[in-house]
Amino acid sequence: MVTSRGLDKVSAVESLRTITTESIDTHRQFMAQSLEVIAEVASMFIEALATGHKIFIFGNGGSAADAQHVAGELMGRFLQESDPWPVVALSTDTSVITCIGNDWDYSQIYSRQVKALARAGDLVVGITTSGSSPNIIKGLEVARKQGAKTIAFTGMRGAKLDGSVDLCFVAPSHHTPRVQEIHLLAWHGVCELVEDYLLKTGTA
Repeated sequence: MVTSRGLDKVSAVESLRTITTESIDTHRQFMAQSLEVIAEVASMFIEALATGHKIFIFGNGGSAADAQHVAGELMGRFLQESDPWPVVALSTDTSVITCIGNDWDYSQIYSRQVKALARAGDLVVGITTSGSSPNIIKGLEVARKQGAKTIAFTGMRGAKLDGSVDLCFVAPSHHTPRVQEIHLLAWHGVCELVEDYLLKTGTA
């Protein structure tokens, strides 16, 4: 059967079945391998916020959207009413980003912001599905020099980041769409754990 726009519906359904099966398999691997790491991510978020520190998150493309999503969930609200927490996505100020990219280099768009904003005890999170984005790596390097704690979210191609940050979450896939799907699930889990703990304990 062919749809009105020429797409072969049978082939499309089979392709979607393959995509969905691959996604389900990756989610199962995540559940089997990664829950302890995500619990530790949530603990690091809680520690930073409960001690009056800030969290800075950044990424490129879809990962920048993830950073903004997480900041929105925690500065706004996730599931419950709460005071806002200082979680900031560094991908949102286009004047700063284009200024740095134009006057220096795109690889410095996050490192210069981190140098300006992050302090010892803050938490800096870089999201890169490939693990090789120069601006993410530089941002995390500067964060460590500033005395901030660091977390990386990546995929299996970026596993080498594990030794250069305080905590690295490696989504169990080499395929960017699957990595991004797992990142979103992981971030929702982090937000729910953080919000629930901070509201129940009244520690931030």
